[in-house]
Amino acid sequence: MNIILLGPPGAGKGTQARILVDGRNMIQLSTGDMLRDARSSGTAMGKKVAAIMDAGELVTDAIVIGLIEEKLEGDQRGGFIFDGFPRTLAQADALNDILAKHGTGLDHVISMEVNDKALVARITARSTCGDCGEVYNDITKPIPDDGKCSNCGGTEFTRRADDNEESLKTRLMEYYKKTSPLIGYYHAKGQLRWVPGLGEIDEVAAGIARVLDA
Repeated sequence: MNIILLGPPGAGKGTQARILVDGRNMIQLSTGDMLRDARSSGTAMGKKVAAIMDAGELVTDAIVIGLIEEKLEGDQRGGFIFDGFPRTLAQADALNDILAKHGTGLDHVISMEVNDKALVARITARSTCGDCGEVYNDITKPIPDDGKCSNCGGTEFTRRADDNEESLKTRLMEYYKKTSPLIGYYHAKGQLRWVPGLGEIDEVAAGIARVLDA
């Protein structure tokens, strides 16, 4: 099964993707993670990515698509979760072509719906484990009382510099401007499903599970 998780910054896509990885043996393809992995890999593609990022330039669609295609040619386990890709209609068309080339396609596109005001409140309260990247929230998922990450035991936690109200509103506007066309695109294809994204983590996971098991 191959799915896309759509949602604005802070909607919880990464958290839900990890639940699917653990529970359904799926493979999360996060563009950010793939670029970081490529940069440190030492491969020809990795060196190209490193040079672009070091120059402060944006990585092209062609490079991101190439990285995704490399992943599709490897271990497929329970299928793929596309997290952070596609972001544009051109990327959506490219993803369709790649999947068709590998004899597969998308099963569901899940849009995690949020209320912007509640989302801003959630994100400004979040922190991240400095060792494994596990995300915590002062309100919905506080750091354990012993001060240790429940995932890796780490004790260093950070807050992103851009997790403030002004920056978040800018990021949300950018998301809606670029990604909202994808809603109509996948709705027209009959692949779009809607899941409330601001409930408790288990509630959101249950909503996604109902879509996948339908």
